[in-house]
Amino acid sequence: MDNVALLSKHTIIIASKKLVLQCTLHETIRVKSGAWDDNGVFIYTTLNHIKYCLPNGDSGIIRTLDVPIYITKVSGNTIFCLDRDGKNRAITINATEYIFKLALLRKRYDHVMSMIKNSQLCGQAMIAYLQQKGFPEVALHFVEDERVRFNLALESGNISVAVASATEINEKEQWYRLGVEALRQGNAGIVEFAYQQTKNFERLSFLYLITGKLDKLSKLMKIAEVKNNVMGQFHNALYLGDVKERVKILENAGHLPLAYITASVHGLTDTAERLATELGDNVPSLPEGKTPSLLMPPSPVMCGGDWPLLRVMKGIFEGGLESAARGGAVDEDEEDAGGDWGEGLDMVDVDGMENRDIEAILAEAEGAEEDNDEEGGWGELEGLDLPPELDTPKASANARSSVFVTPTQGMPVSHIWSQKSSLAAEQAAAGSFDTAMRLLNRQLGIRNFAPLKSMFIDLFSGSHSYLRAFSSSPVVPLAIERGWSESNSPNVRGPPALVYDFSQQEEKLKSGYKATTSGKDEKLTEALRLFLSILHTIPLVVVESRSEVDEVKELVSIAKEYVLGLKMELKRRQKKDDPVRQQELAAYFTHCNLQLPHLRLALLNAMTVCYKAKNLATAYNFAKRLLETNPLESHARAARQIVQAAERNMTDTTELNYDFRNPFVICGSTYVPIYRGQKDVSCPYCTARFVPSQQGNICGVCDLAVIGAAASGLICSPSQVR
Repeated sequence: MDNVALLSKHTIIIASKKLVLQCTLHETIRVKSGAWDDNGVFIYTTLNHIKYCLPNGDSGIIRTLDVPIYITKVSGNTIFCLDRDGKNRAITINATEYIFKLALLRKRYDHVMSMIKNSQLCGQAMIAYLQQKGFPEVALHFVEDERVRFNLALESGNISVAVASATEINEKEQWYRLGVEALRQGNAGIVEFAYQQTKNFERLSFLYLITGKLDKLSKLMKIAEVKNNVMGQFHNALYLGDVKERVKILENAGHLPLAYITASVHGLTDTAERLATELGDNVPSLPEGKTPSLLMPPSPVMCGGDWPLLRVMKGIFEGGLESAARGGAVDEDEEDAGGDWGEGLDMVDVDGMENRDIEAILAEAEGAEEDNDEEGGWGELEGLDLPPELDTPKASANARSSVFVTPTQGMPVSHIWSQKSSLAAEQAAAGSFDTAMRLLNRQLGIRNFAPLKSMFIDLFSGSHSYLRAFSSSPVVPLAIERGWSESNSPNVRGPPALVYDFSQQEEKLKSGYKATTSGKDEKLTEALRLFLSILHTIPLVVVESRSEVDEVKELVSIAKEYVLGLKMELKRRQKKDDPVRQQELAAYFTHCNLQLPHLRLALLNAMTVCYKAKNLATAYNFAKRLLETNPLESHARAARQIVQAAERNMTDTTELNYDFRNPFVICGSTYVPIYRGQKDVSCPYCTARFVPSQQGNICGVCDLAVIGAAASGLICSPSQVR
């Protein structure tokens, strides 16, 4: 047994024997009991049902119960159990449904084939399941309803079945959707037929233009003339490059100036002179000294047909099911001689579908109107010298035996990344921003994602590249993997490349230290920006080893102390009219966990501020602490002088909210001391401390997490989730 099931009141957790989570199943009714069957499917009971749970988390009902039972063993189609009276019972079940789904899950397609041939699996639930799991071609063989068959055929790319179903339904919407799918596959014949059925002449004109079928385009223009569709006639004349026809259309429509200009520009001198005579004094003038640009489409070198498709082998379901429908398997030697792959699809006869000339379809569709037309305009079609009707583009199954639809597109690499990773940075690189935000909220209590928006975009952009092919084709996206080498297997995807790493944060830390040492206002602002950037970037950094995880957490602590200290110092410099608050903030700054050179500067600053405010006792404390750090000689001399002055008069002129004898931490929002024994709350990410009234607010230090929120902790390495 490779798996274990953990049962609680309303939840079933399926895990491996190493307790690696595989799936979680939630029930609204209390779970009573459960056991594994011989195939590795977990069978369990609730108050009213016997149910199953597959290894991937799919579940369903096997049968209902009159009274609750408690399963002791499952063997084949028999469940051994105890009832509420404590008596042994054996219940026979129909396991066909979950055995079929299990065979699909494990890709045992020979078992699937056998069960399709021999079992009664038809039902809307089974069809929906097969469609959801990516097997529409299998679901196709269970369906009799033509609309459902049509939808499944389009989803699986089976044009032959889709044509047959569309013919049976014969509605405009189905023909339109068939045309879209056939155009995607490059089947120009089916596209043309679908456009004819819906009388979509604009699309049909453009199709004839791009496929080079100018003879059919000419017929379409004549039909537009018969129908008095001036715009359609003019468009077709433009597509054909027929200048005389355009001049004629403009003249008949009453646009003589435009007709004259068109004839003059294109060199139709006789026509231009005749039109000029009709216009008289209203002949429009042409600009002089300019070379006209003629609206002439390029002549097609070759007429386009159906796109070439890949020759691929039949899938197991198409081949096996179709041969089964014919009454037996076809021998491989016989397939080339005369085997028809599509005859087993039980399709309607499509021989009656004619891909006729357009005028024939129009004449038939508009036949009822001819009788009521006083002028008999539609009768003019009979006088057209048109070629005979074309053969129908039969979407026969023979086409599927030699050329097949393009293989189904595989799963994008970004989806693979998203499924395999539980790191927020890799989820953002895969484009799963919602998942990344949920992970950060659960791990670090982050709710303000505005500072991380640009980083999410950078991570996604940095893990993808784009290769330009032809100018008429879209760019090809490429996934950039971390640690890729030529020796890697092409079927194994590595994690995404990340634009942020730990070494960058160390460089920011050094730059922040240097800016802090300068002490100027603009430098302190720059240092604060760098330390905040470290706090914002670390949730999106990935490291490899456990020791590096410890270094990351230490860096968070360092950045937090400097952000808190620098914010207090910058605020102190703004409080020039409040000397008491200035002294308090300077004093609090000395209790941040700073590097020794910066601690000396903070102590020197606090000593100076308090001495100037005549708080000699407090200045004495800072001077003694400064002397203990082995400062520069000039700083040491000033500290000794303040000590001597304070010893003669150990008093403070103003009372401060500061007691250096009682250990305290500093609130990251209000900048007041929280002494030992007082209640406080903390940020789940940067661990900054706050007074209880700040709970529920965004952290004033990191500007990301919610103060007092529950969180599991920073996860920044694959080694933490193995």
